[in-house]
Amino acid sequence: MSMDGSIGFVEVVGLVAAIEVADAMAKAARVSVKTITTDAAGGVTVICEGDLAAVGAAVDAGKAAGSRLGECVGTNVIGRPDESLEALLTDKIGSVFAEEKAAAAIAAAKPAKELASKAVKK
Repeated sequence: MSMDGSIGFVEVVGLVAAIEVADAMAKAARVSVKTITTDAAGGVTVICEGDLAAVGAAVDAGKAAGSRLGECVGTNVIGRPDESLEALLTDKIGSVFAEEKAAAAIAAAKPAKELASKAVKK
């Protein structure tokens, strides 16, 4: 993210509502959806980035979409965030899909590992 960019957050209840929010945000303005993350209480937050006006429009569209499909808990737009916030978002807040990608990679590697161990035994 550039220092002149902005980030926007829309928190909703439920993954289906969050996916609808992400779709609405991406279609409403020229932003990129950075991640979708969950918390222990069932909240799902969609985070987007782009210029300030685009992020503001995307968050408004995401809030409307989230409210139609479920409950919109909160929204926020941060203009020109501090660079330490970028590290926090990248390193500490993970995507809801990251665990599934890791599980798929492990599952894909397992058959190859089993074939290799069978070949050694023969």
